[in-house]
Amino acid sequence: MAFSFRKVNGLVRKLAYAGLAVGGGTAVWSYINSQNQDMTVHAADEAQDKYAWAPLPTREQQLKSLATEEFDILVIGGGATGAGVALDSVSRGMKTAMVEMYDFGSGTSSRSTKLIHGGVRYLQKAVFNLDYEQYRMVKEALEERANLIEIAPHLAYPFPIMLPVYKYWQVPYYWAGIKMYDLVAGKQRLKPSYFLSKKKALELFPMLKRDQLVGALVYYDGQHDDARMNISIAISTARFGGTIANYTQVVALHRSKDQQGNVVVTGARVKDRLTGKEFDVKAKCVVNATGPYTDSIRTMGKPETKKICQPSSGTHVVLPDYYSPTNMGLLDPATSDGRVIFFLPWQNVTIAGTTDTACEITFAPAPSEKEIQFILSEVRNYLHPDVEVRRGDVLSAWCGIRPLVSDPNKSDTQSIARNHIIEVSQDKLITIAGGKWTTYRHMAEETVDRAVKECGLKPASGCRTKGLLLDGAHGWSPTMFIRLVQDFGLEKEVAQHLASTYGDKAFKVAKMAKLTGKRWPVVGKRLHEEYPYLEAEVIYAIREYACTAIDVIARRTRLAFCNVHAAEEALPRIVEIMAEEFKWNKQKQEEEMQRAKNFLRKEMGLDLGRMKLDEPVNLTKTEINDYIQRFRSLDKENKGYITVNDLRRYFKNIGERVSEDQLHDMLSEVDVNKNAQVDLGEFLQLMNALKIGSLTNSRFAKAAELASTEKITVERSGGGV
Repeated sequence: MAFSFRKVNGLVRKLAYAGLAVGGGTAVWSYINSQNQDMTVHAADEAQDKYAWAPLPTREQQLKSLATEEFDILVIGGGATGAGVALDSVSRGMKTAMVEMYDFGSGTSSRSTKLIHGGVRYLQKAVFNLDYEQYRMVKEALEERANLIEIAPHLAYPFPIMLPVYKYWQVPYYWAGIKMYDLVAGKQRLKPSYFLSKKKALELFPMLKRDQLVGALVYYDGQHDDARMNISIAISTARFGGTIANYTQVVALHRSKDQQGNVVVTGARVKDRLTGKEFDVKAKCVVNATGPYTDSIRTMGKPETKKICQPSSGTHVVLPDYYSPTNMGLLDPATSDGRVIFFLPWQNVTIAGTTDTACEITFAPAPSEKEIQFILSEVRNYLHPDVEVRRGDVLSAWCGIRPLVSDPNKSDTQSIARNHIIEVSQDKLITIAGGKWTTYRHMAEETVDRAVKECGLKPASGCRTKGLLLDGAHGWSPTMFIRLVQDFGLEKEVAQHLASTYGDKAFKVAKMAKLTGKRWPVVGKRLHEEYPYLEAEVIYAIREYACTAIDVIARRTRLAFCNVHAAEEALPRIVEIMAEEFKWNKQKQEEEMQRAKNFLRKEMGLDLGRMKLDEPVNLTKTEINDYIQRFRSLDKENKGYITVNDLRRYFKNIGERVSEDQLHDMLSEVDVNKNAQVDLGEFLQLMNALKIGSLTNSRFAKAAELASTEKITVERSGGGV
């Protein structure tokens, strides 16, 4: 093995910086051994090594850079495509800036199905229609799938997906299809597909519907944490020296004449949405990478420009983890209306989706009850009757807008582009639109190539992003979580979460974690007892440009996506931590709380899960009498309604400690009229909702049930046992 003490010294310095040295010499050498076995120093490795550990500028420093420097490329949009363009540009040695109106990945890029895939259905169309363009699109996506798993192994991984078969003739049909998928992938194939007998399929996916099941086919695609991947690309850009700023809105494009007398875009007027301050950004080239909001930039200053975006919304629902195995997804290739539904374990929950519905452009897309019910109905078709798919089991629901576009470069502008399109306007505004998560890097490469050509830019090198490790990937290994457990005293679940989210930066987060005061775990206070997210992650998120409570619950952690109720419960502590860091006053804290609650209610489906008065009550006479008895067991004074005082009295009598916040939360579950009282009608609505499954696990209902069955204590005298 070629050995370099300079390389070792660099590793040791990194250990000290990352906090690994707390484990002593063993930790140092285990870290060194986890690196590339060939220790020979290469120039490319040195460059990556340097950027990987470069400190991040503050947001204020980034804004100052935006206002005072001139850039080769200004990228508008901080989603997957925009961040990819910025990283490609800066890694070529060009001075690069990226601005995002909201948070990085706050739009479509954080609301995907979480798959990195080539597109099985596209391959089917390519074969049956002899469509070379579809074939090329699948081939390209499969190559990018392999690259993404290579450059961010802590965030992306091969993932098996089961395709259950219920008709014998479908076995050879689907088998040929997925084998063709493997063949097209070639050397980039993740793992070979295979057939499972009915018995084996049920062993791996026991909740699957058994009747008429013939067997199943399993193929591999990739899965990832889309929001974290987006942020990693953006952070990598910053570590390479790029200037990035979220909550920075482009309000106007600047145009001036070039040396040939042609009017070209030369920058933008931007607004810091947190302070309201406006300033100009100068750039030789401006790239529009705003996804569904593409036309808002294309028409800026040129309202006559023909729009190309044809948005479509896709809704996903989140169910508890027991709905699926921990390491196997499910594909329904032909739903009742011809759409494809995925059923996937992710982050210890189960994701089901997606729908495909034409929609209007909005910055706050919201799921609808109709779409949620459609997904649940399709899920029921594939699960065993013993698995009751209940509306009340929905933990969260979200909607993303697909940036479908018509190609302005073709005469038939009504046709939807199958792949991404790159448009160069007369004033040299470069627009990249369409495409999908998997191919973001290739899209970025083509966009920067076009920018160099059209705007006469002079990069120091060609594209370097193929194989370029993203933030957190450089020192990551599959066993890294063990070192986190041993060196810091973290719970295994928490350590695994940190390692698979932050990669080699997990040690920085662990260093910020506070003592628990317990024997075990030693450090790592959770934001919510059911999920592995730590309070320390809020502080780390701020270092990575998180500015609002929504940034934390939706993207820096995935709490809002995993469980909207848990996110609501964790909000007060999150706002409290952020207030300490940002020095927020009481009014600002209340504003953040309200804004985050509105986000959970409207965009994450919390309002849709509330009990409604207009639901018909379908209870028997016996059930109604039983529920009236339960109601009266809490309403001791026969007022005709239950208040928080009644709940407080009940829990005090049974010796149960319940906080005031918990008491009010319990009451609000049922208080549809929002008058701080629960009348008999509301209580019967609650019990009916629990019966039909539109609500589950009501604390209020459980208290009423226990109160009605409370045993009378009997003091015994004499002998006996």
